[in-house]
Amino acid sequence: MSGHSKWHSIKHQKGVTDARRGQLFTKLTKEIIIAAREGGGSPDANFRLRLAIQKARDANMPMDNIERAIKKGTGELEGGSLVELTLEGYGPNGIAILVNALSDNRNRAIQEVRSTFTRHGGSLGEAGCVAWMFDSKGSIRLKPGDYDPDELALSLIDAGADDDQVEIVTAPENLMAVREAIEAMNIEVESSEVEMVPKTMIELDDKSAGQALKLMEKLEEIDDVQNVYSNADISEEAAEAYQAS
Repeated sequence: MSGHSKWHSIKHQKGVTDARRGQLFTKLTKEIIIAAREGGGSPDANFRLRLAIQKARDANMPMDNIERAIKKGTGELEGGSLVELTLEGYGPNGIAILVNALSDNRNRAIQEVRSTFTRHGGSLGEAGCVAWMFDSKGSIRLKPGDYDPDELALSLIDAGADDDQVEIVTAPENLMAVREAIEAMNIEVESSEVEMVPKTMIELDDKSAGQALKLMEKLEEIDDVQNVYSNADISEEAAEAYQAS
């Protein structure tokens, strides 16, 4: 399984319901602020904001928090001064790692990401060194339920789905249409977001996989970091061993 998918599954299980929930809400708030700042405060006219709000609602973020974040982004409230960063680097066995960050202090964010790479067997690279290895895709994860993946795929082709499994991949612009089609079939969606999906993979042994997952976890623990993606090919066994550790 690709590093981005496996890491996001582990992150959801380890982080969404524990003490890091407050950190999750902070990250979601930043995404709403930047989306509203860049495209306005109407989710109907601002696709990025619509996605950010849906992601916040999937995480059970209170509507009051969402509305305050929108107002910060549009300038109605103070606190919307953020810089968007994409940082690129390498992890164990040369895997590519892409880091999205939102920060009110660019230099601090870069330094924290750089030192985390260094401490955990990686290195921060130059702009453009690995971004070309990834494509932007819509990703929808379903809650377990009684449905036939093949029948589901056939039903969603017209809505723009590219793939069918527990994780459904779409073009970013089709993400909400596919989600709405799934929900119309009374299938529960766990999450939906635009992610950076690797074009090619690097297979890792169990030791390197553990190191890669540790690096991604430490990167994502940085307050300014929103998302971490990689092209690590990680076995189910290695992921389960890391999750149990």
